[in-house]
Amino acid sequence: MDLIIVESPTKAKTISKFLDKNYKVESSFGHVRDLPQKELGVDLENNFEPKYIIPSKAKTKVSNLKKLAKTADSVILAADEDREGEAIAWHLFQALGLKKENSKRIVFHEITKDAILEAIKNPREIDQKMVDAQQARRVLDRLVGYKLSPLLWKKVAKGLSAGRVQSVAVRLIVEREREIKAFVAQEYWDIEALLEKDNNIFSSKLLKINKKSLGKFHFKNEEETKDIIVSLKKGEWEIENIESKESKKNPAPPFITSTLQQGANRRFGFSAKQTMMVAQKLYELGHITYMRTDSLNLSEKFKGEAESYIKDKHGDKYLPKIKKIFKNKSKNAQEAHEAIRPSNVFNDPEKLSAKLDKQQAKLYQLIWQRAVASQMSEAVLDTVTVDILAGEKKEYIFRANGQTIKFNGYLEVYPEKVSENELPKLEIKNKLNLNKLEKNQHFTQAPSRYSDASLVKEMEKHGIGRPSTYAPTIATIIDRNYVNRDDRKKLFPTDIAFIVIDLLVAHFNNIVNYKFTAEMENDLDKISLGEKEWRPVLKNFWDPFYKNLKEKDKELDRKAFSPEEESNEICDKCGAKMIIKTGRYGKFLACSAFPECKNIKSIKREGEEEKPEDSQEMSDLKEKYKDEKCEKCGAEMIIRKGRFGLFLGCSAYPKCKNLKNVNKDGEKELELDCPLCKEGKIVKKFSRRGVFYACNAYPKCKNAYFGKPTGGICSKCGSLIVEDKNGTRCSNKSCE
Repeated sequence: MDLIIVESPTKAKTISKFLDKNYKVESSFGHVRDLPQKELGVDLENNFEPKYIIPSKAKTKVSNLKKLAKTADSVILAADEDREGEAIAWHLFQALGLKKENSKRIVFHEITKDAILEAIKNPREIDQKMVDAQQARRVLDRLVGYKLSPLLWKKVAKGLSAGRVQSVAVRLIVEREREIKAFVAQEYWDIEALLEKDNNIFSSKLLKINKKSLGKFHFKNEEETKDIIVSLKKGEWEIENIESKESKKNPAPPFITSTLQQGANRRFGFSAKQTMMVAQKLYELGHITYMRTDSLNLSEKFKGEAESYIKDKHGDKYLPKIKKIFKNKSKNAQEAHEAIRPSNVFNDPEKLSAKLDKQQAKLYQLIWQRAVASQMSEAVLDTVTVDILAGEKKEYIFRANGQTIKFNGYLEVYPEKVSENELPKLEIKNKLNLNKLEKNQHFTQAPSRYSDASLVKEMEKHGIGRPSTYAPTIATIIDRNYVNRDDRKKLFPTDIAFIVIDLLVAHFNNIVNYKFTAEMENDLDKISLGEKEWRPVLKNFWDPFYKNLKEKDKELDRKAFSPEEESNEICDKCGAKMIIKTGRYGKFLACSAFPECKNIKSIKREGEEEKPEDSQEMSDLKEKYKDEKCEKCGAEMIIRKGRFGLFLGCSAYPKCKNLKNVNKDGEKELELDCPLCKEGKIVKKFSRRGVFYACNAYPKCKNAYFGKPTGGICSKCGSLIVEDKNGTRCSNKSCE
């Protein structure tokens, strides 16, 4: 019996289906050895020798694999064919104590029966060059993280981290946010004419005045358009020139990792991490090729099958006259993978959808469509450009553009937005009727915040990271509170991100320098190709980095990177003033009498919930309301905290959404019957406008007051007396 070891149980299960009883397929559950978490794990005195350990969670698995390996005729290491996969195979070889004579390494790009059997027929040895490239990256990232992060703890705030790739990604986001904040919108106007020919109305825009082309900002305000509008209403409108041409729209190449993440983010709103998780599952189930790749190559087998499929389903005209060849645009394309494609082109999305969950079905369809479309003919578009003379002296030229799809080509299977605007039948010298003149105001737009898609694209453009690192990098900078998502899922930096990036740019520029980071990726590529040795590459980085680190540790003053702001808050423990500080999780209030008084408070933000577990007030209220039961469902009521402070919420949430206000000690509870419905009670509530008081029988009763009811009754009209910042008054506005 031969033992095959792969990374995941799903992959093992899929491969097992293709093999007979002479093979046993087991999974390692990823890496079985790694650097220790609680120490550097790199021997700096011994040429950067890594001190690998078997993590406790992997010990049982390694023990079981060792037993199986001893009884196996041979052990076949079948981890993925990239640096990470090669390293997993090497660590297994070391941890299991395997020997070259009874172990093999196999690789494949897709999990199909043919691919697996072919790989078993053609084993190879572990590629030590690829292993060394992975080791270099792992050690390099450990040196930066474990040595630079403690300096950030000392000089900025505890719990911060820095990373060779993550910090560069944060810098991109910080710089974009500063561009947005510094942006000043610029106003401009254009003039549009709606023209009519044979009862067909079409749009045209002013292009030239006296044969001189207008720039985007020719009309800076509405006033500058008024005289021209008046002039245009006087003259005739006549077609001067018509230019018709045929244009072609080429299909995009098949997906690589970065473009798949971008496509799934734009189409479905998937995060980079989500996309890779779904793609990993599709790969392990045998439906797509390996999803961490920057190669645009497609196998000849797939091309032939795609050609047969296209011809059979859509006809010869959908096949290109010249076969498509796509060149990789990535600066540092790595590994000899194929592009991401379906394992079997004949498993179209409709056929496979019943076997997949919704997310898998969506992503599979996208991958299938893109790969098949890349082998199809171009779409053919008819475009028409019409220039129109206007004004008494024919001094104005307007332009109308039309476009229609003549032949849809690859759009048949991969629909994309193509702006179609069909113009009526027109001829030179035709006179046109003016239907309407419009002057349109516009403003330049600030740059957009990065989405997962645009950040990955920017990282790829700068040569930062690799297919395997894009998604983990974005996940890491969010997890470590350097970046958040806004309500449109766009990425924006937290307060602490600005401080950390300013420190790194000023004092550790290489760590966040785009060019330096790309050059380091180049060096890692060269290690994987055998063009450089990994230890000298580390030494060239480490020596200047460590020297600078020691200097900055002595030189940098914490106060320079821990700015304090004044506040109007008074410490409720000692009476000193509270100041605003910035920590790992953003701004907070701290007592100015520190270290004598260590009182701190969080600063509430719009839409944020706080964690009040350590609050004395929270503890007091828990005791006060410990026996409180929900009057709607009978469950226990518990103290929660939201943007407006503490409240009682039903423990059966979300099944029961009952909530009630709480009263601090010494604060008198309202015991007022609603004078309107006579059933409910008047209670304290919150809204965006602030505190108000309303009947708790809402929505049956909508009685509300924007002042606190005192319990008094107006002698004139019988309404409640309320109290606000101006004193007491009748709640009835019509009562004088």
